[in-house]
Amino acid sequence: MHYLLFYDFIGDYTERRTAYRADHLRHAQSAVDRGELLLGGALADPADTGVLLFDGASAEIAEAFARADPYVLAGIVTGWRVRPWTTVVGAPALCPNPLTAGPKNG
Repeated sequence: MHYLLFYDFIGDYTERRTAYRADHLRHAQSAVDRGELLLGGALADPADTGVLLFDGASAEIAEAFARADPYVLAGIVTGWRVRPWTTVVGAPALCPNPLTAGPKNG
């Protein structure tokens, strides 16, 4: 199952993250290396939200990531939440698209 982790950033996120960025990126790369984190980054204009895509058996993988993230521990992230994401289109989608799955007509 895919899970999205949403981060809410402090107002001066781009300035305050500098001191914690290397540790945050090492934390993220470790999750990538374990096959848990597929993509992650901040939304732009404004940079007030982060979104990270996880693949796992439960939301606990994304929740554990957030609880140990240097950005969260330092207060750069003011709030976070995990939502399950039913992916149906695209190569990494985990649920088959009913319009393209199965035998072809014709």
